[in-house]
Amino acid sequence: MPSPTNSTTDIKEPTTDVLSVDERRPEALRGMSDADIAAIEKKIVRKADLVILPVMGILYILNYIDRQNLAAAKLQGIMEDLNMSTQEFATALSILFVGYLPFQIPSNLIISKLTRPGLYICCACAIWGVISAATAAVQSYHALLAIRAILGMVEAVFFPGAIYLLSAWYTKNELGKRIGGLYVGQQVGNAFGGLIAAGCLKMDGLHGIRGWRWLFIIEGSATVGIAILSALILPEYPYNARLLTPVEREVAVWRLEKEAGAGEGSEDVGTWQGFLQGFKDPKLYALIFCNMMSQTQGSIANFFPTIVKTLGYDSNRTLLLTAPPYVFAAFWYMGLTALSDKTKLIYPFIMGNIALACCTYIVPMATLSIAGRYTAMMFMPCTSVGPQLLLYKTINHHLPRPIAKRAAAIALMNAIGGTSNIWASYLWFAGPRYFAAFGTFIAAGVAFAITITGYLFYVRRENRLLDGTDEQVARVVRRGVTKEQVAMDWRYEGY
Repeated sequence: MPSPTNSTTDIKEPTTDVLSVDERRPEALRGMSDADIAAIEKKIVRKADLVILPVMGILYILNYIDRQNLAAAKLQGIMEDLNMSTQEFATALSILFVGYLPFQIPSNLIISKLTRPGLYICCACAIWGVISAATAAVQSYHALLAIRAILGMVEAVFFPGAIYLLSAWYTKNELGKRIGGLYVGQQVGNAFGGLIAAGCLKMDGLHGIRGWRWLFIIEGSATVGIAILSALILPEYPYNARLLTPVEREVAVWRLEKEAGAGEGSEDVGTWQGFLQGFKDPKLYALIFCNMMSQTQGSIANFFPTIVKTLGYDSNRTLLLTAPPYVFAAFWYMGLTALSDKTKLIYPFIMGNIALACCTYIVPMATLSIAGRYTAMMFMPCTSVGPQLLLYKTINHHLPRPIAKRAAAIALMNAIGGTSNIWASYLWFAGPRYFAAFGTFIAAGVAFAITITGYLFYVRRENRLLDGTDEQVARVVRRGVTKEQVAMDWRYEGY
Protein backbone atom coordinates (compact mmCIF):
# COMPACT_ATOMS: atom_id res chain seq x y z
CA MET A 1 0.00 0.00 0.00
CA PRO A 2 1.34 3.47 -0.81
CA SER A 3 2.80 5.35 2.13
CA PRO A 4 0.60 8.10 3.57
CA THR A 5 1.13 11.72 2.65
CA ASN A 6 0.25 14.99 4.36
CA SER A 7 -2.86 15.34 2.21
CA THR A 8 -4.39 12.14 3.52
CA THR A 9 -4.47 12.57 7.26
CA ASP A 10 -7.55 10.35 7.44
CA ILE A 11 -5.44 7.23 7.12
CA LYS A 12 -2.15 8.13 8.73
CA GLU A 13 -3.16 6.27 11.86
CA PRO A 14 -2.98 2.76 10.40
CA THR A 15 0.71 3.14 9.66
CA THR A 16 1.74 5.24 12.67
CA ASP A 17 -0.51 5.17 15.71
CA VAL A 18 -2.04 1.75 15.04
CA LEU A 19 0.20 -1.13 16.06
CA SER A 20 1.06 -3.85 13.58
CA VAL A 21 -0.03 -7.43 14.15
CA ASP A 22 3.39 -8.47 15.45
CA GLU A 23 3.55 -5.48 17.77
CA ARG A 24 0.17 -6.45 19.23
CA ARG A 25 1.33 -10.01 19.90
CA PRO A 26 0.98 -10.69 23.65
CA GLU A 27 4.20 -10.81 25.65
CA ALA A 28 3.58 -14.46 26.61
CA LEU A 29 3.58 -15.47 22.93
CA ARG A 30 6.60 -13.58 21.64
CA GLY A 31 9.05 -16.36 22.44
CA MET A 32 6.95 -18.99 20.67
CA SER A 33 7.42 -20.20 17.13
CA ASP A 34 4.60 -20.16 14.60
CA ALA A 35 4.45 -23.97 14.83
CA ASP A 36 3.97 -23.80 18.61
CA ILE A 37 1.17 -21.27 18.26
CA ALA A 38 -0.47 -23.31 15.48
CA ALA A 39 -0.48 -26.36 17.76
CA ILE A 40 -2.16 -24.36 20.53
CA GLU A 41 -4.71 -23.05 18.03
CA LYS A 42 -5.66 -26.62 17.13
CA LYS A 43 -6.26 -27.38 20.80
CA ILE A 44 -8.45 -24.30 21.15
CA VAL A 45 -10.56 -25.19 18.12
CA ARG A 46 -10.85 -28.80 19.30
CA LYS A 47 -12.07 -27.71 22.71
CA ALA A 48 -14.57 -25.29 21.19
CA ASP A 49 -15.82 -28.00 18.81
CA LEU A 50 -16.25 -30.51 21.61
CA VAL A 51 -17.99 -28.18 24.07
CA ILE A 52 -19.41 -25.00 22.57
CA LEU A 53 -20.69 -26.37 19.26
CA PRO A 54 -22.60 -29.37 20.70
CA VAL A 55 -24.22 -27.26 23.42
CA MET A 56 -25.27 -24.55 20.97
CA GLY A 57 -26.49 -27.20 18.54
CA ILE A 58 -28.68 -28.85 21.20
CA LEU A 59 -30.10 -25.50 22.26
CA TYR A 60 -30.89 -24.69 18.63
CA ILE A 61 -32.69 -28.02 18.28
CA LEU A 62 -34.84 -27.02 21.26
CA ASN A 63 -35.29 -23.52 19.87
CA TYR A 64 -36.67 -24.83 16.63
CA ILE A 65 -38.76 -27.60 18.17
CA ASP A 66 -40.45 -25.14 20.53
CA ARG A 67 -40.99 -22.67 17.70
CA GLN A 68 -42.28 -25.10 15.09
CA ASN A 69 -44.41 -27.43 17.23
CA LEU A 70 -47.51 -25.41 16.41
CA ALA A 71 -47.25 -26.60 12.79
CA ALA A 72 -47.32 -30.20 14.04
CA ALA A 73 -50.14 -29.42 16.48
CA LYS A 74 -52.26 -28.41 13.49
CA LEU A 75 -52.36 -32.06 12.46
CA GLN A 76 -53.37 -33.09 16.00
CA GLY A 77 -56.58 -31.12 16.43
CA ILE A 78 -55.54 -27.74 17.85
CA MET A 79 -57.57 -25.87 15.22
CA GLU A 80 -60.73 -27.75 16.13
CA ASP A 81 -60.17 -27.47 19.90
CA LEU A 82 -59.60 -23.71 19.76
CA ASN A 83 -62.12 -23.11 16.94
CA MET A 84 -59.54 -21.54 14.63
CA SER A 85 -59.96 -20.83 10.94
CA THR A 86 -57.12 -21.27 8.43
CA GLN A 87 -56.41 -17.54 8.49
CA GLU A 88 -56.41 -17.45 12.30
CA PHE A 89 -53.93 -20.31 12.36
CA ALA A 90 -51.68 -18.38 9.97
CA THR A 91 -51.88 -15.41 12.36
CA ALA A 92 -50.96 -17.64 15.31
CA LEU A 93 -47.88 -18.77 13.40
CA SER A 94 -46.80 -15.33 12.25
CA ILE A 95 -47.40 -13.48 15.52
CA LEU A 96 -44.39 -15.26 17.04
CA PHE A 97 -42.23 -13.19 14.70
CA VAL A 98 -43.88 -9.97 15.87
CA GLY A 99 -42.12 -10.53 19.18
CA TYR A 100 -39.14 -12.44 17.80
CA LEU A 101 -37.87 -9.94 15.26
CA PRO A 102 -37.64 -6.56 17.04
CA PHE A 103 -36.21 -7.99 20.26
CA GLN A 104 -33.17 -9.47 18.50
CA ILE A 105 -31.55 -6.06 18.05
CA PRO A 106 -31.57 -4.88 21.70
CA SER A 107 -30.69 -8.42 22.80
CA ASN A 108 -27.54 -8.53 20.67
CA LEU A 109 -26.56 -5.04 21.74
CA ILE A 110 -26.79 -6.27 25.32
CA ILE A 111 -24.90 -9.50 24.67
CA SER A 112 -21.97 -7.65 23.09
CA LYS A 113 -21.33 -5.96 26.44
CA LEU A 114 -21.83 -8.97 28.73
CA THR A 115 -18.89 -10.94 30.09
CA ARG A 116 -21.05 -14.09 30.25
CA PRO A 117 -23.07 -14.28 27.01
CA GLY A 118 -23.43 -18.06 27.33
CA LEU A 119 -25.26 -17.78 30.64
CA TYR A 120 -27.52 -15.11 29.14
CA ILE A 121 -28.46 -17.44 26.26
CA CYS A 122 -29.10 -20.41 28.58
CA CYS A 123 -31.35 -18.35 30.89
CA ALA A 124 -33.42 -17.27 27.89
CA CYS A 125 -33.65 -20.92 26.80
CA ALA A 126 -35.04 -21.99 30.19
CA ILE A 127 -37.60 -19.19 30.14
CA TRP A 128 -38.89 -20.01 26.66
CA GLY A 129 -39.16 -23.67 27.72
CA VAL A 130 -41.52 -22.64 30.51
CA ILE A 131 -43.55 -20.50 28.11
CA SER A 132 -43.73 -23.31 25.54
CA ALA A 133 -44.95 -25.80 28.16
CA ALA A 134 -47.56 -23.27 29.30
CA THR A 135 -49.00 -23.30 25.76
CA ALA A 136 -50.62 -26.61 26.72
CA ALA A 137 -52.96 -24.72 29.04
CA VAL A 138 -54.46 -22.32 26.47
CA GLN A 139 -58.20 -22.60 25.98
CA SER A 140 -58.82 -19.97 23.32
CA TYR A 141 -57.40 -18.55 20.12
CA HIS A 142 -56.60 -15.20 21.74
CA ALA A 143 -54.71 -16.86 24.60
CA LEU A 144 -52.66 -18.74 22.00
CA LEU A 145 -51.81 -15.46 20.26
CA ALA A 146 -50.65 -13.88 23.52
CA ILE A 147 -48.40 -16.76 24.55
CA ARG A 148 -46.92 -17.09 21.05
CA ALA A 149 -46.00 -13.39 21.00
CA ILE A 150 -44.28 -13.70 24.38
CA LEU A 151 -42.48 -16.86 23.24
CA GLY A 152 -41.10 -14.95 20.25
CA MET A 153 -39.72 -12.18 22.47
CA VAL A 154 -37.72 -14.63 24.59
CA GLU A 155 -36.57 -16.82 21.69
CA ALA A 156 -35.17 -13.68 20.03
CA VAL A 157 -32.13 -13.99 22.28
CA PHE A 158 -30.87 -17.26 20.84
CA PHE A 159 -30.02 -17.21 17.14
CA PRO A 160 -28.25 -13.85 16.72
CA GLY A 161 -26.62 -14.40 20.10
CA ALA A 162 -25.38 -17.83 19.06
CA ILE A 163 -23.91 -16.53 15.79
CA TYR A 164 -22.21 -13.73 17.69
CA LEU A 165 -20.77 -16.11 20.30
CA LEU A 166 -19.43 -18.50 17.65
CA SER A 167 -17.80 -15.62 15.79
CA ALA A 168 -15.98 -14.72 19.02
CA TRP A 169 -14.27 -18.13 19.00
CA TYR A 170 -13.66 -19.05 15.37
CA THR A 171 -11.69 -17.40 12.57
CA LYS A 172 -13.41 -16.52 9.33
CA ASN A 173 -12.27 -19.69 7.56
CA GLU A 174 -13.42 -21.84 10.48
CA LEU A 175 -16.75 -20.14 11.03
CA GLY A 176 -18.64 -21.40 7.99
CA LYS A 177 -18.61 -25.06 9.03
CA ARG A 178 -19.61 -24.10 12.57
CA ILE A 179 -22.57 -22.06 11.36
CA GLY A 180 -23.41 -25.07 9.22
CA GLY A 181 -23.22 -27.22 12.35
CA LEU A 182 -25.60 -24.85 14.09
CA TYR A 183 -28.05 -25.17 11.22
CA VAL A 184 -27.75 -28.93 11.47
CA GLY A 185 -29.32 -28.46 14.90
CA GLN A 186 -32.15 -26.57 13.24
CA GLN A 187 -32.84 -29.41 10.84
CA VAL A 188 -32.50 -32.08 13.53
CA GLY A 189 -35.04 -30.04 15.50
CA ASN A 190 -37.38 -30.07 12.54
CA ALA A 191 -36.86 -33.79 11.95
CA PHE A 192 -37.22 -34.86 15.57
CA GLY A 193 -40.05 -32.39 16.04
CA GLY A 194 -42.08 -34.40 13.55
CA LEU A 195 -41.13 -37.71 15.17
CA ILE A 196 -41.89 -36.43 18.69
CA ALA A 197 -45.19 -35.06 17.44
CA ALA A 198 -46.02 -38.45 15.96
CA GLY A 199 -45.30 -40.04 19.34
CA CYS A 200 -47.42 -37.48 21.20
CA LEU A 201 -50.27 -38.21 18.81
CA LYS A 202 -50.38 -41.71 20.34
CA MET A 203 -50.78 -40.11 23.80
CA ASP A 204 -53.97 -38.37 22.74
CA GLY A 205 -56.49 -38.72 25.59
CA LEU A 206 -53.97 -39.97 28.17
CA HIS A 207 -55.08 -38.58 31.56
CA GLY A 208 -57.74 -36.70 29.65
CA ILE A 209 -55.18 -34.53 27.86
CA ARG A 210 -55.16 -34.01 24.10
CA GLY A 211 -52.12 -35.11 22.11
CA TRP A 212 -51.18 -31.58 21.01
CA ARG A 213 -51.15 -30.45 24.65
CA TRP A 214 -48.80 -33.32 25.53
CA LEU A 215 -46.56 -32.11 22.71
CA PHE A 216 -46.08 -28.69 24.32
CA ILE A 217 -45.71 -30.12 27.84
CA ILE A 218 -43.04 -32.67 26.90
CA GLU A 219 -40.99 -30.43 24.62
CA GLY A 220 -41.16 -27.39 26.92
CA SER A 221 -40.15 -29.38 30.02
CA ALA A 222 -37.20 -30.95 28.21
CA THR A 223 -36.03 -27.48 27.14
CA VAL A 224 -35.97 -26.19 30.73
CA GLY A 225 -33.92 -29.13 32.02
CA ILE A 226 -31.37 -29.05 29.20
CA ALA A 227 -30.99 -25.25 29.44
CA ILE A 228 -30.04 -25.51 33.13
CA LEU A 229 -27.43 -28.19 32.39
CA SER A 230 -26.07 -26.15 29.46
CA ALA A 231 -25.55 -23.12 31.71
CA LEU A 232 -23.13 -25.20 33.77
CA ILE A 233 -21.15 -26.32 30.70
CA LEU A 234 -21.12 -23.51 28.13
CA PRO A 235 -17.94 -21.36 28.20
CA GLU A 236 -18.03 -17.64 27.57
CA TYR A 237 -15.50 -15.56 25.59
CA PRO A 238 -12.01 -16.94 24.91
CA TYR A 239 -10.40 -14.33 27.14
CA ASN A 240 -12.35 -15.45 30.24
CA ALA A 241 -13.13 -19.10 29.43
CA ARG A 242 -12.30 -21.55 32.21
CA LEU A 243 -12.17 -24.15 29.44
CA LEU A 244 -8.80 -22.73 28.30
CA THR A 245 -5.41 -22.42 29.98
CA PRO A 246 -3.97 -18.88 30.38
CA VAL A 247 -1.69 -19.34 27.35
CA GLU A 248 -4.56 -20.72 25.27
CA ARG A 249 -6.63 -17.66 26.18
CA GLU A 250 -3.86 -15.39 24.90
CA VAL A 251 -3.63 -17.33 21.63
CA ALA A 252 -7.41 -17.52 21.23
CA VAL A 253 -7.76 -13.74 21.45
CA TRP A 254 -4.69 -12.92 19.37
CA ARG A 255 -5.55 -15.22 16.46
CA LEU A 256 -8.82 -13.33 15.97
CA GLU A 257 -7.04 -9.99 16.28
CA LYS A 258 -4.69 -11.05 13.47
CA GLU A 259 -7.49 -11.20 10.92
CA ALA A 260 -9.99 -8.63 12.20
CA GLY A 261 -7.89 -5.93 13.87
CA ALA A 262 -9.24 -6.43 17.39
CA GLY A 263 -10.50 -9.13 19.70
CA GLU A 264 -13.37 -9.52 22.11
CA GLY A 265 -12.63 -7.72 25.34
CA SER A 266 -10.06 -5.38 23.75
CA GLU A 267 -12.20 -2.65 22.17
CA ASP A 268 -13.60 0.52 23.65
CA VAL A 269 -16.26 1.26 21.00
CA GLY A 270 -19.57 1.77 22.80
CA THR A 271 -22.66 -0.31 22.12
CA TRP A 272 -24.67 2.57 20.71
CA GLN A 273 -21.72 3.84 18.69
CA GLY A 274 -21.22 0.42 17.12
CA PHE A 275 -24.94 0.19 16.37
CA LEU A 276 -24.87 3.53 14.54
CA GLN A 277 -21.77 2.51 12.59
CA GLY A 278 -23.75 -0.38 11.15
CA PHE A 279 -26.25 2.01 9.60
CA LYS A 280 -23.43 3.91 7.88
CA ASP A 281 -22.23 0.79 6.10
CA PRO A 282 -24.01 0.29 2.74
CA LYS A 283 -23.13 -3.40 2.66
CA LEU A 284 -25.46 -4.04 5.57
CA TYR A 285 -28.53 -2.88 3.63
CA ALA A 286 -27.79 -5.25 0.75
CA LEU A 287 -27.25 -8.18 3.13
CA ILE A 288 -30.47 -7.39 5.01
CA PHE A 289 -32.47 -7.44 1.77
CA CYS A 290 -30.81 -10.68 0.63
CA ASN A 291 -31.62 -12.29 3.96
CA MET A 292 -35.21 -11.10 3.69
CA MET A 293 -35.52 -12.85 0.33
CA SER A 294 -33.79 -15.95 1.68
CA GLN A 295 -36.02 -16.07 4.76
CA THR A 296 -39.05 -15.69 2.50
CA GLN A 297 -38.00 -18.99 0.95
CA GLY A 298 -36.99 -20.43 4.32
CA SER A 299 -40.47 -19.73 5.73
CA ILE A 300 -41.41 -22.97 4.02
CA ALA A 301 -40.52 -24.67 7.33
CA ASN A 302 -43.53 -23.03 8.99
CA PHE A 303 -45.89 -24.97 6.71
CA PHE A 304 -43.80 -27.98 5.72
CA PRO A 305 -46.08 -30.57 7.39
CA THR A 306 -48.99 -29.01 5.49
CA ILE A 307 -47.08 -29.30 2.21
CA VAL A 308 -46.25 -32.95 2.88
CA LYS A 309 -49.91 -33.55 3.78
CA THR A 310 -50.80 -32.82 0.11
CA LEU A 311 -49.30 -36.23 -0.76
CA GLY A 312 -52.51 -37.69 0.66
CA TYR A 313 -51.29 -39.69 3.65
CA ASP A 314 -52.78 -39.71 7.15
CA SER A 315 -51.46 -37.39 9.88
CA ASN A 316 -49.15 -39.94 11.50
CA ARG A 317 -47.45 -40.92 8.25
CA THR A 318 -47.28 -37.27 7.16
CA LEU A 319 -45.37 -36.34 10.33
CA LEU A 320 -42.96 -39.23 9.73
CA LEU A 321 -42.41 -38.14 6.11
CA THR A 322 -41.36 -34.66 7.24
CA ALA A 323 -38.22 -36.09 8.90
CA PRO A 324 -36.13 -37.32 5.89
CA PRO A 325 -35.93 -33.91 4.13
CA TYR A 326 -34.63 -32.31 7.31
CA VAL A 327 -32.08 -35.09 7.90
CA PHE A 328 -30.90 -34.66 4.31
CA ALA A 329 -30.71 -30.89 4.86
CA ALA A 330 -28.36 -31.42 7.81
CA PHE A 331 -25.86 -33.26 5.60
CA TRP A 332 -26.36 -30.66 2.86
CA TYR A 333 -25.46 -27.80 5.22
CA MET A 334 -22.29 -29.48 6.42
CA GLY A 335 -21.17 -30.19 2.87
CA LEU A 336 -22.09 -26.69 1.70
CA THR A 337 -20.22 -24.88 4.45
CA ALA A 338 -17.23 -27.24 4.33
CA LEU A 339 -16.83 -26.58 0.59
CA SER A 340 -17.23 -22.86 1.17
CA ASP A 341 -14.53 -22.87 3.85
CA LYS A 342 -12.19 -25.04 1.79
CA THR A 343 -12.52 -23.02 -1.42
CA LYS A 344 -12.89 -19.66 0.42
CA LEU A 345 -15.84 -18.93 -1.85
CA ILE A 346 -19.34 -17.83 -0.90
CA TYR A 347 -21.07 -16.27 -3.93
CA PRO A 348 -21.06 -19.33 -6.28
CA PHE A 349 -22.61 -21.53 -3.59
CA ILE A 350 -25.35 -18.97 -2.88
CA MET A 351 -26.25 -18.81 -6.58
CA GLY A 352 -26.26 -22.59 -6.92
CA ASN A 353 -28.65 -22.95 -3.98
CA ILE A 354 -30.99 -20.29 -5.35
CA ALA A 355 -31.17 -21.97 -8.76
CA LEU A 356 -31.91 -25.40 -7.29
CA ALA A 357 -34.46 -23.98 -4.85
CA CYS A 358 -36.43 -22.37 -7.67
CA CYS A 359 -36.57 -25.75 -9.42
CA THR A 360 -38.05 -27.36 -6.30
CA TYR A 361 -40.85 -24.75 -6.31
CA ILE A 362 -41.70 -25.34 -9.95
CA VAL A 363 -42.21 -29.12 -9.53
CA PRO A 364 -45.19 -29.04 -7.08
CA MET A 365 -46.89 -26.39 -9.20
CA ALA A 366 -46.43 -28.46 -12.36
CA THR A 367 -47.34 -31.99 -11.21
CA LEU A 368 -49.43 -33.94 -8.72
CA SER A 369 -47.17 -36.99 -8.98
CA ILE A 370 -46.32 -38.23 -5.49
CA ALA A 371 -42.79 -39.28 -6.52
CA GLY A 372 -42.05 -35.98 -8.23
CA ARG A 373 -43.50 -33.83 -5.45
CA TYR A 374 -41.75 -35.69 -2.62
CA THR A 375 -38.44 -35.57 -4.50
CA ALA A 376 -38.82 -31.79 -4.69
CA MET A 377 -39.78 -31.72 -1.00
CA MET A 378 -36.55 -33.55 -0.13
CA PHE A 379 -34.59 -30.55 -1.47
CA MET A 380 -36.88 -27.75 -0.30
CA PRO A 381 -35.56 -27.27 3.27
CA CYS A 382 -31.85 -27.44 2.35
CA THR A 383 -31.93 -25.21 -0.73
CA SER A 384 -34.36 -22.71 0.78
CA VAL A 385 -32.32 -22.18 3.94
CA GLY A 386 -28.78 -22.96 2.69
CA PRO A 387 -28.02 -19.41 1.45
CA GLN A 388 -28.75 -18.01 4.91
CA LEU A 389 -25.71 -19.86 6.31
CA LEU A 390 -23.52 -18.19 3.72
CA LEU A 391 -25.04 -14.77 4.39
CA TYR A 392 -24.16 -15.05 8.10
CA LYS A 393 -20.67 -16.14 7.09
CA THR A 394 -20.50 -13.09 4.83
CA ILE A 395 -21.50 -10.66 7.56
CA ASN A 396 -18.84 -12.06 9.89
CA HIS A 397 -16.24 -11.86 7.08
CA HIS A 398 -17.14 -8.41 5.82
CA LEU A 399 -18.32 -6.56 8.96
CA PRO A 400 -16.14 -8.07 11.69
CA ARG A 401 -15.24 -4.95 13.65
CA PRO A 402 -16.01 -3.06 15.80
CA ILE A 403 -17.52 -5.86 17.87
CA ALA A 404 -20.67 -3.91 18.74
CA LYS A 405 -21.20 -3.20 15.05
CA ARG A 406 -20.91 -6.90 14.20
CA ALA A 407 -23.37 -7.84 16.93
CA ALA A 408 -25.84 -5.19 15.78
CA ALA A 409 -25.41 -6.16 12.11
CA ILE A 410 -26.16 -9.85 12.82
CA ALA A 411 -29.29 -8.92 14.75
CA LEU A 412 -30.45 -6.36 12.18
CA MET A 413 -29.99 -8.79 9.30
CA ASN A 414 -31.87 -11.56 11.05
CA ALA A 415 -34.59 -9.34 12.52
CA ILE A 416 -35.45 -7.24 9.48
CA GLY A 417 -34.90 -10.15 7.11
CA GLY A 418 -37.17 -12.29 9.25
CA THR A 419 -40.17 -10.00 8.74
CA SER A 420 -40.89 -12.07 5.63
CA ASN A 421 -42.02 -14.89 7.94
CA ILE A 422 -44.97 -12.74 9.01
CA TRP A 423 -46.58 -12.12 5.64
CA ALA A 424 -45.38 -15.37 4.02
CA SER A 425 -47.66 -17.31 6.39
CA TYR A 426 -50.68 -16.01 4.46
CA LEU A 427 -49.51 -17.37 1.09
CA TRP A 428 -50.48 -20.97 1.79
CA PHE A 429 -53.91 -21.33 0.24
CA ALA A 430 -55.38 -23.11 -2.78
CA GLY A 431 -53.44 -26.33 -2.22
CA PRO A 432 -52.06 -28.71 -3.30
CA ARG A 433 -50.23 -26.63 -5.92
CA TYR A 434 -49.97 -23.45 -3.81
CA PHE A 435 -49.28 -21.15 -6.75
CA ALA A 436 -49.18 -18.00 -4.61
CA ALA A 437 -46.58 -19.37 -2.18
CA PHE A 438 -44.28 -21.10 -4.63
CA GLY A 439 -44.58 -18.30 -7.19
CA THR A 440 -43.58 -15.76 -4.53
CA PHE A 441 -40.62 -17.92 -3.53
CA ILE A 442 -39.37 -17.98 -7.12
CA ALA A 443 -39.67 -14.18 -7.35
CA ALA A 444 -37.78 -13.86 -4.05
CA GLY A 445 -35.02 -16.09 -5.42
CA VAL A 446 -34.62 -13.93 -8.53
CA ALA A 447 -34.49 -10.74 -6.44
CA PHE A 448 -31.94 -12.39 -4.13
CA ALA A 449 -29.72 -13.42 -7.07
CA ILE A 450 -29.76 -9.93 -8.59
CA THR A 451 -28.96 -8.21 -5.29
CA ILE A 452 -26.14 -10.55 -4.24
CA THR A 453 -24.59 -10.17 -7.71
CA GLY A 454 -24.64 -6.39 -7.25
CA TYR A 455 -23.01 -6.92 -3.85
CA LEU A 456 -20.26 -8.98 -5.51
CA PHE A 457 -19.36 -6.11 -7.86
CA TYR A 458 -19.46 -3.64 -4.96
CA VAL A 459 -16.98 -5.51 -2.71
CA ARG A 460 -14.69 -6.23 -5.64
CA ARG A 461 -14.56 -2.51 -6.33
CA GLU A 462 -13.82 -1.85 -2.65
CA ASN A 463 -10.90 -4.29 -2.84
CA ARG A 464 -9.54 -2.42 -5.85
CA LEU A 465 -9.75 0.85 -3.93
CA LEU A 466 -7.90 -0.73 -0.98
CA ASP A 467 -5.09 -1.49 -3.44
CA GLY A 468 -5.14 2.09 -4.73
CA THR A 469 -4.06 5.53 -3.56
CA ASP A 470 -4.28 6.85 -0.02
CA GLU A 471 -7.32 8.91 -0.99
CA GLN A 472 -9.09 5.82 -2.34
CA VAL A 473 -8.25 3.87 0.82
CA ALA A 474 -9.65 6.70 2.91
CA ARG A 475 -12.97 6.41 1.03
CA VAL A 476 -13.19 2.72 1.93
CA VAL A 477 -12.43 3.51 5.58
CA ARG A 478 -15.37 5.93 5.64
CA ARG A 479 -17.60 3.07 4.43
CA GLY A 480 -16.82 0.68 7.24
CA VAL A 481 -13.30 -0.77 7.04
CA THR A 482 -11.35 0.02 10.21
CA LYS A 483 -7.88 1.57 10.25
CA GLU A 484 -6.53 -1.56 11.93
CA GLN A 485 -7.79 -3.63 9.00
CA VAL A 486 -6.11 -1.30 6.52
CA ALA A 487 -2.82 -1.66 8.43
CA MET A 488 -2.98 -5.46 8.16
CA ASP A 489 -3.88 -5.47 4.41
CA TRP A 490 -7.35 -6.89 5.11
CA ARG A 491 -9.58 -7.59 2.06
CA TYR A 492 -13.15 -8.70 1.36
CA GLU A 493 -13.12 -12.44 0.64
CA GLY A 494 -15.55 -15.03 -0.70
CA TYR A 495 -16.76 -12.93 -3.61
